Formats: sequence, structure tokens, C-alpha cells
Amino acid sequence: MSNKYRDNKIKQEHTIIEDIFPFLLEISRSKLIKSIIPGRISRRKGSGVPAYLQLKYNTTSGIKIIAKNSSSLQEVFIVTDYPDKTMDYLKKLDFVD
Repeated sequence: MSNKYRDNKIKQEHTIIEDIFPFLLEISRSKLIKSIIPGRISRRKGSGVPAYLQLKYNTTSGIKIIAKNSSSLQEVFIVTDYPDKTMDYLKKLDFVD
């Protein structure tokens, strides 16, 4: 049975904000990560900043991050059994704040 809403480990039932998908693909390559679930998108005032990811906090199933570009922000949930190791891995990436 195919996973019609999955591309690798990334769930794509909802829209993913522009310029964020390559970051999520890079993150999904880690063996620490089981799944990446993009969530709600909110508008923000245009600030001209390049796209980046911001770590927020641990959840019961992993980690919550916020994906931002100049006009939007999106909640992204990372499912992992190792949230602390995964946060350390994410902090080493150039596009994670």
C-alpha cells in the first residue's frame, strides 16, 4: 500500500511554505528521525529574511520547530525517539537557529 501523503519521511498532506522543503529533506536523512509532519501556516509581516528553521521545544513524540521565511511561518513536528540527540544534530545544521 502506498503512502500517498509521504515523500520519504516528510508528510505532505498540507502545504509546506516556500523554500523550507529542501531543509526538511536534509533533516529527514538522519537515522534519528522517524517522521516530519508540517503543521499550521501563519502569515507574518514581510521582513526580507532568508528561510530558516527555529528550534522550539520537546514534545511527547519528538520536537517542535518553526519554519520561517519572509512572509510565513509554519509549525513542523519531528517524530523521534531521541529528542535530545536530534536537537544536537539540528543545532549543527547551518539553517537551524
